[in-house]
Amino acid sequence: MGGVGEPGGGPGPREGPAPLGAPLPIFRWEQIRQHDLPGDKWLVIERRVYDISRWAQRHPGGSRLIGHHGAEDATDAFHAFHQDLHYVRKFLKPLLIGELAPEEPSQDGAQNTQLIEDFRALRQAAEDMKLFEADRTFFALLLGHILAMELLAWLIIYLFGPGWVSSILAALILAISQAQCWCLQHDLGHASIFTKSRWNHVAQQFVMGQLKGFSAHWWNFRHFQHHAKPNIFHKDPDVTVAPVFLLGESSVEYGKKKRRYLPYNHQHLYFFLIGPPLLTLVNFEVENLAYMLVCLQWTDLLWAASFYSRFFLSYAPFYGATGTLLLFVAVRVLESHWFVWITQMNHIPKEIGHEKHRDWASSQLAATCNVEPSLFIDWFSGHLNFQIEHHLFPTMPRHNYRRVAPLVKAFCTKHGLHYEVKPFLTALVDIIGSLKKSGDIWLDAYLHQ
Repeated sequence: MGGVGEPGGGPGPREGPAPLGAPLPIFRWEQIRQHDLPGDKWLVIERRVYDISRWAQRHPGGSRLIGHHGAEDATDAFHAFHQDLHYVRKFLKPLLIGELAPEEPSQDGAQNTQLIEDFRALRQAAEDMKLFEADRTFFALLLGHILAMELLAWLIIYLFGPGWVSSILAALILAISQAQCWCLQHDLGHASIFTKSRWNHVAQQFVMGQLKGFSAHWWNFRHFQHHAKPNIFHKDPDVTVAPVFLLGESSVEYGKKKRRYLPYNHQHLYFFLIGPPLLTLVNFEVENLAYMLVCLQWTDLLWAASFYSRFFLSYAPFYGATGTLLLFVAVRVLESHWFVWITQMNHIPKEIGHEKHRDWASSQLAATCNVEPSLFIDWFSGHLNFQIEHHLFPTMPRHNYRRVAPLVKAFCTKHGLHYEVKPFLTALVDIIGSLKKSGDIWLDAYLHQ
């Protein structure tokens, strides 16, 4: 076998696919680490090295998502994001440029090999238990109860008129329906309902577009990045919120650099004014529309237009244009409160900072915690109270989280990983506590360093 940099060894700085039948070139991690630049990305999957530099822009999940794993072992991420591995591997073949040298470890850096092997055994056990198979009746009932709430809200206004009591009740029901739509489209976005990715995507476009007025592509673009690198600055959009809020390590950084765009020591207070009330109504609406226009997502734009047309045609006869707009704003504000509290109670109080290059399981557990389950909390949160299980196995149907949870707990116990479970109200209060703690750290660094 040739040395590194030769056939059977390792090629030069830019390589094409290895010829059929030829020995695969071999690489060392020190070579692979050099290819984590814009326009020059390699990654490793199952000890094989792939050059994704030119193909990343065509990646269905977006170039940022796959690029976040540049110069890393992406084996567990590859398995986590894809249901039909046989189908996906067809796209990898033209990108193959070599393999790791036999003496090289499968992961770069000081990672726990036994932990990684045990996690993969855990995933295999879940597959053997058929925990990645969806109960279609469960999801059909979810869609049915969403449509029933949409109809009920309209019937209340139709039967009782647009008075204050009926309007408030209708807005609450519509907000709950919108919240449950977030959950259902989230299931579809992770391809956890149908075996065919295409079916999941079409159904997600309907739920996200017709029932919510948002773009499925926009949601997947930002949400998959969150799953790939949770709570990592500049890779997880959910925590890249400076300079409005400071989270985790950004508190010290802003303090040392004497940056004071807002009174961050009071961010736990102004959070109530601009966080829960405005995220969906302002930030998401603007970001979503900009994404559809810039990325030319015309199908998503038509789906979104169908939502707004339906909403205004349904309620304008009772409220007029201005009243219908006010009803829409009220629903979005209520829905936004649900979204912020439910989605962030599992993440904001956890470790937030820069890339640590951990293995898949350790990185997910460092950024997530669970909330004590109950029939109500499971439904109300869309089973996001099982955030640990969801992050470890994104494509697993949510009705199976309870079944896999004992296996995950045993895995965490064996390897000394913190499997954190909180009461619901504690999880909500911890969001405010975390913001206050970050603000206090910023103030201390600002004044004394």
